[in-house]
Amino acid sequence: MNWEKTIENYKNYLQLEKSLSMNSVEAYISDVKKLINYFELKKLKLTPEKVELKHLKEFVAHISEHGMSSRTQARVISGIKSFYKFLLIEDLIIKDPTALLEAPKIGRKLPEILSLREIDALIDAIEPGKREGQRNRAMLETMYSCGLRVSELVGLKLTNLYFDLGFIKIEGKANKERLIPISKKAVNEINLYLEGYRKKIDIQKGHENILFLNRRGTRLTRVMIFTIIKNLAKKIGLSKSISPHTLRHSFASHLIEGGADLRAVQEMLGHESILTTEIYTHLDKDYLRNTIIQYHPRS
Repeated sequence: MNWEKTIENYKNYLQLEKSLSMNSVEAYISDVKKLINYFELKKLKLTPEKVELKHLKEFVAHISEHGMSSRTQARVISGIKSFYKFLLIEDLIIKDPTALLEAPKIGRKLPEILSLREIDALIDAIEPGKREGQRNRAMLETMYSCGLRVSELVGLKLTNLYFDLGFIKIEGKANKERLIPISKKAVNEINLYLEGYRKKIDIQKGHENILFLNRRGTRLTRVMIFTIIKNLAKKIGLSKSISPHTLRHSFASHLIEGGADLRAVQEMLGHESILTTEIYTHLDKDYLRNTIIQYHPRS
């Protein structure tokens, strides 16, 4: 068994059987390649089935000594565990060397969120007179209104807009579909964009059904969305470190603070586990305090 062929089979498994996105697949492969690079550095001629727990512990010690954060270490270890789980499923090994491999303990990091005033300031900072201005307003309003991941925003299709019903259909992780209510404000901004910008560009073949396009008539990249938001944050003097995902975090946090049912928020975010959604219940200490005062029988 050699690394190159095994990784190729693992990649096919992640794409076809696990239905992961290309970004997720590349992240998993990258984790395994870090292990291979370590073996090459130490001149250890080990094939996948020859790797033992002691080798993995030495690898973890190595990446820790070289300054890799606990959170990143945990992610890399998770990727390697996934690889060996695949080998076990395929009967390529009889014993999983990662079974007793422990990841470093990490605290649960609370995401940065924006207040409604800060979100309004970001959107208001967009100059409507500029060519892409209305498009950018529509994108930010949609991201916040629907709590979208950036990949979901750039892949949003015209045929998945059901404005007459007040919903949009999202194709999320692992191609799972979900319906999300969309606000009238977001609908209005999108319609203004469709009439004032999208109709006037030469749309390239294969991108006819994509909602948000660049000036060349092709879909926007994730990096472009990140750059737009970073520039707007700088423009309004926002000190918080934000990204497109910050709007999604803010969407969830504001719903929870407003009293939304946790299961409903989970469904709208497309979270597989409600434990992921529960993090938003820890964001606002005043909200928690007021909830206890209002509902606890001893308050």
